Amino acid sequence: MLKTERLNRIIDHVSTAGSADVHALVELLGVSGATVRRDLQTLHEQGLVQRTHGGAVTAALELPLRHRAGRQQDQKQRIAAAAAALVPDGAVVGMTGGTTVTEVARVLAGRSGLTVVTNAVNIAADLVVRPDVRLVVIGGDARSESYELVGPAAERMLDEYHLDISIIGVDGLTVGHGCSTYDQMEAHTDRAFLRNSSRTVVVADGTKIGKVTFARICPLSDISAVVTDSGADDAELAAVRALGVEVLTV
Repeated sequence: MLKTERLNRIIDHVSTAGSADVHALVELLGVSGATVRRDLQTLHEQGLVQRTHGGAVTAALELPLRHRAGRQQDQKQRIAAAAAALVPDGAVVGMTGGTTVTEVARVLAGRSGLTVVTNAVNIAADLVVRPDVRLVVIGGDARSESYELVGPAAERMLDEYHLDISIIGVDGLTVGHGCSTYDQMEAHTDRAFLRNSSRTVVVADGTKIGKVTFARICPLSDISAVVTDSGADDAELAAVRALGVEVLTV
């Protein structure tokens, strides 16, 4: 097994379980304890896990997009298809960053007559080669974790546009705290998408439902719909519906 594959499997295991000891990782990876300890030290130095005596725990930080792209892939693709179906022909579509929003962008890339306004450089790179999609890229300070351009410059530029619908990615969604993300500046820029949109659709796989992260984006009263998967907590979704928010599960 290549080192990069080992590191990715360790990240997945620790972030899912919350922690892992060296012995468990030795069995998972089929390598020596010394190799696991070196790998954990590498991930600790990169800020992706926190080393403990005998193992590691999650760093409780946002993982870079490249480490999140393959997670819940089937669910995200189903969510993307359902969310894309909510976009009217000829619409001006706002799109934030994130792995699920990226999947929505890939579905919309096959449509013609849309205008996409995004602050995500990876989405922009995918769409710039699509001649049937008009692309507007929002500038700002670059976040390496999410590939998004954020900050006051991004917000001022967004205030110059009217968006028919915005597709918003979040890191957490609860009835009590609303929509949240890991980065405060990103939350501010997400709010600029919301306030300039006639309709806002949040896309979030089931692991995000019932979860709260650091920076609040908005209360649920500010959004129109949530698209998630059948793995989301039923009680939390029922409470979201009770607030008058449309909920689609796939």
